[in-house]
Amino acid sequence: MPLRLELKPLERLIINGALIRNGDRRSTFLIETQCKFLRESEIITETEADTACKQIHLTLTVIYLADDPASGIDLFFQQAAELIRLVPAAAAQIAAIAEAVEAGTFYPAIKLGRKLVEWESAALARAAKPAESGAAA
Repeated sequence: MPLRLELKPLERLIINGALIRNGDRRSTFLIETQCKFLRESEIITETEADTACKQIHLTLTVIYLADDPASGIDLFFQQAAELIRLVPAAAAQIAAIAEAVEAGTFYPAIKLGRKLVEWESAALARAAKPAESGAAA
């Protein structure tokens, strides 16, 4: 069964390593064969990967798109160990991602990586709140 995708105007999409940009109108198309693809909203670029969790998400993206993911997998486990060492509260999420990576289900690992980034953003926002309220006093 084909997969139906809708792209917003100028939205980007990677299909099997090729970067595609939509035109100035919304468009719909069907993917009829097995392929690796990521929508723009699922991608973090190197310049955007400015935190430990975003770097893990970027590594998961590289693993998913790579023809040979072995070196990316090694990097993921190094990054994961370092994150757990620095932030033990991330261990459960990292364990779930590691399980997906070990099973070779890289797309679900990316989705879990996105949740890890969201968790990190929320934790950073909570940490910044007391500092902001203390500065206002």
